[in-house]
Amino acid sequence: MNILIVDDEARMRKLVKDFLIASGYSVLEAEDGEKALEVFHENKNKVDLILLDVMMPKLDGWSVLRQIRQESKVPIIMLTARGEEQDELFGFELGVDEYISKPFSPKILVARVQAILKRTSTEENKASDYGGIEIDKNGRTVKADGKIVELSLREFELLLYLVENENIALSRDKILNNVWNYDYYGDSRTIDSHIKKIRHKLGKKGKYIKTMRGIGYKFEVK
Repeated sequence: MNILIVDDEARMRKLVKDFLIASGYSVLEAEDGEKALEVFHENKNKVDLILLDVMMPKLDGWSVLRQIRQESKVPIIMLTARGEEQDELFGFELGVDEYISKPFSPKILVARVQAILKRTSTEENKASDYGGIEIDKNGRTVKADGKIVELSLREFELLLYLVENENIALSRDKILNNVWNYDYYGDSRTIDSHIKKIRHKLGKKGKYIKTMRGIGYKFEVK
């Protein structure tokens, strides 16, 4: 598995890198926020977890986190010299999986990396197949009957929300609030157009997305 270490302190990167390599992981490095995004995008389908420092030049950790979370749910552990409760809460709101304050024990850090990777791997294995529709959350890929289905980011998030709420009738407002994250103020019929595209791209599997008259939609495998 590949771990991306993002920290402007070379000595810190080397310390963590040595412990991770000794534990059997491959390591990628970035010394600032801009480089972190560059390395991530070059290795998007290979990075299994990111260790991300908060205070860095060019782009801080929060900015990097926000941009990565727009397109990926790869596990992220934030590293910071500050241990204030408000900082931790802010990190979790943005989608941090774990939060470790410096100084820390490298052995404890590796143990947390192992625990998160084990947990996310188990979650993916449990919820990867929905009636022949295979979804890789980290890689953001979808297959229908073994064939890759090309979905936009919003289409992927919409399909994922539907399948994770299988057999539940979801109103358009609830879908907008959870998939568009309250930042969309247009006509809710935009959901209808997205659903139409997803059904078409899924082919025969598109029938699993049921229209609930007067309500919205439901994902149901029968």
